[in-house]
Amino acid sequence: MDSSVDAVIIGMGYVGLPLAREANAAGLSVIGLDVNHEVVEGLNHGRSHIDDLADSDVVEMLGRGFVATADTSQMRRARTIVICVPTPLSGDGAPDLDPLRSAVTSVAEHFQPGTLVILESTTYPGTTDEEVRPILEAGGLVAGQDFGLVFSPERIDPGNEKFGPKNTPKVIGGHTSKCADAAEVFYSRFIDTVVRTKGTREAEMAKLLENTYRHINIALVNEMARFCHELEVDLWDVIAAAATKPFGFQAFRPGPGVGGHCIPIDPNYLSHRIRARLGYPFRFVELAQEINATMPSYIGRRIQDQLNSDGKPLRGSLVLLLGVTYKPDIADTRQSPAIPLAKALIDHGASLRFHDPLVKQFSVSGQDVPRVDHVEEALGEADICVLLQNHREYDVDAMSALSRRFFDTRGVARPAHHVQLL
Repeated sequence: MDSSVDAVIIGMGYVGLPLAREANAAGLSVIGLDVNHEVVEGLNHGRSHIDDLADSDVVEMLGRGFVATADTSQMRRARTIVICVPTPLSGDGAPDLDPLRSAVTSVAEHFQPGTLVILESTTYPGTTDEEVRPILEAGGLVAGQDFGLVFSPERIDPGNEKFGPKNTPKVIGGHTSKCADAAEVFYSRFIDTVVRTKGTREAEMAKLLENTYRHINIALVNEMARFCHELEVDLWDVIAAAATKPFGFQAFRPGPGVGGHCIPIDPNYLSHRIRARLGYPFRFVELAQEINATMPSYIGRRIQDQLNSDGKPLRGSLVLLLGVTYKPDIADTRQSPAIPLAKALIDHGASLRFHDPLVKQFSVSGQDVPRVDHVEEALGEADICVLLQNHREYDVDAMSALSRRFFDTRGVARPAHHVQLL
């Protein structure tokens, strides 16, 4: 009896789990591998730990044969192994490939001749060929001959109700054309469109180009927000007008900073790679990083200015933060600009509270920020309320009407004397 499975997906996070669900729904036999035993146990008991999948989705996966495990030997059964592990930044801002190297080393210990190995974790150009391939070939097998090797960047957008794994085109870059052929066959079983690049480096760079493009354009409007405020120009009205042009313009909007798993991290992979390999800076990225990283401190100054106009110092004032996740309608606070903003306010002596319908606990530098349960009451008590994330559950106009002073960093509140936009 053949005990092989179509795929073992390493990493059951926001990338690996939705991918496993899509493949499982299309009839592929899938094993989810994760080093976190709590995640594995939860999945095997029908519990989801990410925003994009409900518990019922996991239960359906289990009913179709999905199994989660921490047993790396299960990779021996895989016809395809997909690596979806985190690629964070280290403390000095350099790429941290330790989780990736650990996963690839484990693959090398267990994969069999003929296996297709796919890396989806975001990284700098050259990683698949220079970091992954040597580890996999150390045992004597040769990529492109004895096993397939492919890079296929993840394009997951948590909380996006229109585009998911199935209908988002899948970019693949093979170590050889034969490797790409195998990956195209694999992904075409459960993804609508597969797009091939010339090789692994092109696929790696495509992912970084996508997020660097966003990073730079967000920085552009964030810097414009600063000087438009000084010039008494309504940037939100400017953007709305510019967006009516049917060609040559894509609307980006300012905010309190950038967050999540992509924008604050991925462009730095490219910038670091260019400095390390070529010896000069990627100036666009480094400038964009500087602008976006300083937005929380700018928001803090704007809060202080508004309190001053009411004759109140920031120290001792009650500040209510509304929405502390990095994007609307998800519970993820990773790299959220609310974190450095909250730290700056606390350091300046503000009395801080937060409300978020999706977040029960919010900590800054190891200190829990008190959560308000009755937001209507808290709005009236706060010296200033700051909208950081516009969750769909929020009725912003109703909330601003209950506030003494309302600072809207998302440009959605109706104008009023006590309401100020970023």
